[in-house]
Amino acid sequence: MSFNKIFIVGNLGRDPELRYTPQGDAVCNFNVATNERRRDAGGEMQDKTTWFRVSAWGRMGELANQYLKKGSQVFIEGRLSLEEYTDRDGGQRTALRVRASDLQFIERRGAAEQAEEPAGEEGGTLPPPAPSRIPDDDVPF
Repeated sequence: MSFNKIFIVGNLGRDPELRYTPQGDAVCNFNVATNERRRDAGGEMQDKTTWFRVSAWGRMGELANQYLKKGSQVFIEGRLSLEEYTDRDGGQRTALRVRASDLQFIERRGAAEQAEEPAGEEGGTLPPPAPSRIPDDDVPF
């Protein structure tokens, strides 16, 4: 038996990119950064950032493109693979690739209160926050 599952909580490094395959399947690609803070041998605090390339397919990809943007915090569950490629300078590189099987939007602290405050002098309100989880009915698998 073998098992490949990863859970990531991180922030998008840039806006997602939505594309469609020639067969009409949606695929949304975005990068997610996770941060770890620890002390080095000298006692100094060091931050280590790990980047993951994430792809979300079908309706989940369309929803990710609709609701996520640079800086959005997400929880991703998926399958991890190591992608090898050649960069522009001809050097061999590797990247961590995740094919998302579950995606949850994590609302930033204070976003709910901001939605209730007036948006301007007209006294209107901001739109409600994006849903925090993709409904199971919208996930194609």
